[in-house]
Amino acid sequence: MNPSLLVYGSLAAAIVLEVIGTTFLQKSEQFSKLVPTAAMVLFYVASFYLLSQALKGLPLGIAYAMWSGLGIVLTAAVGLLVFKQSLDMPALAGIGLIIAGVVVMNVFSNSVSH
Repeated sequence: MNPSLLVYGSLAAAIVLEVIGTTFLQKSEQFSKLVPTAAMVLFYVASFYLLSQALKGLPLGIAYAMWSGLGIVLTAAVGLLVFKQSLDMPALAGIGLIIAGVVVMNVFSNSVSH
């Protein structure tokens, strides 16, 4: 299998698992509910494991920037769709800038293997 596919696949899965973990963090109600709290821990551990696998092919700063940036975007989407939270124009603009930053990093940076 293509090594880049494994690296980016691990990173994508890490991002999704981190967002699921963060969703369970909200559902845990400040760790007062056992099942959502346990699920949060499991998803975070799995996310960090997959992030560590992505580090086999990506520099730490690049991998972490993509993991955290795209995690923010997806978590905001979960907040909007699942928890019915609202986003104002400055929040949407900031999310757009995060997406633009990830694109710029991946398209133009020599730190990322193309």
